[in-house]
Amino acid sequence: MENVDLSGLSKNDALLTGGIIGAIVTIIYTIAIVVYILEIIGMWKMFTKAGVAGWKSIIPIYNIIILFKISGESPWLILLCLIPIANLYPMIHQPYMLSKAFGKGLGCTLALIFFPGFTHIYLGCGKAEYTKPEE
Repeated sequence: MENVDLSGLSKNDALLTGGIIGAIVTIIYTIAIVVYILEIIGMWKMFTKAGVAGWKSIIPIYNIIILFKISGESPWLILLCLIPIANLYPMIHQPYMLSKAFGKGLGCTLALIFFPGFTHIYLGCGKAEYTKPEE
């Protein structure tokens, strides 16, 4: 890999470039934080609709265990997520069961697979009603 020669840049050009990069990174992080906060709100409300304490949605890994329980799935299926190829089953079946528990169909399942954060907001803050899955 070659070294990049920046000796042709003036001090002002270097400062301007650094400022632009800093502004872009700040904007990206700000958007990410806003989306994350909205996802937390959506998950909190989704958990509340399911009769689970909302605070459980903000604890990493534990919130996934609760999501599996809300979906009517065994939390032990999370272990399959650690095994390549075998992880496809829980990663597809759990969103299907979750969307089914909220009375939604295939579109919601696909949204949960590809855009889970936004779909949690939709399920939590929307008009979707939770019905406990059959055990």
